[in-house]
Amino acid sequence: MGLCLGPTTIRGSAPADGSRKGVRRGLIKISARHGTLTDGVQEYIREKADKLLKYFERLTSIAFVVSFEHETPAIELLVSAEHKHDFVARHSSSDVLAAVDQVIQKMEQQLRRYKEKVQDRRRTPPMGAAPEAGGEAPNARPAVEPGT
Repeated sequence: MGLCLGPTTIRGSAPADGSRKGVRRGLIKISARHGTLTDGVQEYIREKADKLLKYFERLTSIAFVVSFEHETPAIELLVSAEHKHDFVARHSSSDVLAAVDQVIQKMEQQLRRYKEKVQDRRRTPPMGAAPEAGGEAPNARPAVEPGT
């Protein structure tokens, strides 16, 4: 069966004053199907998984599944975020470390796009919104009374 590691601390950007506010408790699971992973590869995957928090801080779980069923290893990365958002990225390559890099890059892109989408919804007014009442047009000139 595969290797499954227990809970690991996921570190976000820790404040400069050394307080522990930036450290959150999360879950990084690494499993292998039909083969095993060396400790060095597992550590490499853990380091890469920690960097995903740079793109989106509200991740609740990160799961790597490395499958050695066919000639080329396939890596599947499953990331869950708050409010039931799940992200999936897959890549196959003859080199496991290269596949990890590619799947991380795909996930970073998905997280970056999702974060931009969420932030844009909060900051921009709806398309059908009317301009503020009582406001003047930006290029309006003050009225000049004749004879003054």
